[in-house]
Amino acid sequence: MADTAAQPLVKRHRVSTRIWHWLNAVTLLVMLMSGLMIFNAHPRLYWGQYGANFDSAWLEVGSAGDRGYLRIAGMTIPTTGVLGVWKDQDGAVQYHAFPHWLTIPSRYNLADARLWHLAFAWLLAVALVAYLGWSAANRHVRRDLAPSRDEIRPAHIWHDVKEHARLRFPTGEAATRYNILQKLSYCAVLFVLLPLMVLTGLTMSPSLDAGFPFLLDIFGGRQSARSIHFIVAWLLVGFFLVHIAMVVLAGPINEVRSMITGNYRLPKDRR
Repeated sequence: MADTAAQPLVKRHRVSTRIWHWLNAVTLLVMLMSGLMIFNAHPRLYWGQYGANFDSAWLEVGSAGDRGYLRIAGMTIPTTGVLGVWKDQDGAVQYHAFPHWLTIPSRYNLADARLWHLAFAWLLAVALVAYLGWSAANRHVRRDLAPSRDEIRPAHIWHDVKEHARLRFPTGEAATRYNILQKLSYCAVLFVLLPLMVLTGLTMSPSLDAGFPFLLDIFGGRQSARSIHFIVAWLLVGFFLVHIAMVVLAGPINEVRSMITGNYRLPKDRR
């Protein structure tokens, strides 16, 4: 404990990064939960321009009698009590895709879910553009996120994968920088997943399609955009779960403090 306390505190995250981090966490949580309520209105996904009850869906969450199921590409998985069929806060059986504790609002209300979703969608889009612009101006992207030529070598990436699998995280001065796995995942979120969320969300709006019809061509139709939107949402959930696991394993107090105050206590150099 004495060795840990003796390690120096260093500045790790800029103010803009910390604000973006927490704002993004709240925004994406609200959007996910309200989006699941919207999905409950029609719990089927299609590819192409059109999709309705009698069309073939590649994903469906539903019920048959008192049994809930998840059907993906023809494979049916029983989900009674979790998806399709579940009990609400009052103990009443409900026949919606996602349960009340995963949705905003918790009781079925498509209109309110759309209001929540659209309000936070604009917040996400504006904050994303502002953060990327500011990060380009202060060289955060180039200095901290862009991988070097040496880092993208397969041998280097594989070495980092093995070190993380052994829970051997960077120590000393190396801990002040993002490792290659962090850089690749953060760049994927910032430059691929979040922009896809925004663009596919815009594509699902009939009024925006009228003004920007090329969006339908880019994503292959409104239903394809909806499917991509759904897939990307769950990829972001996967990123979040891995991110939280890494924070816990690397030392949650030190990691969370660095994202609140910017101050990070350097782990003692393993060497």
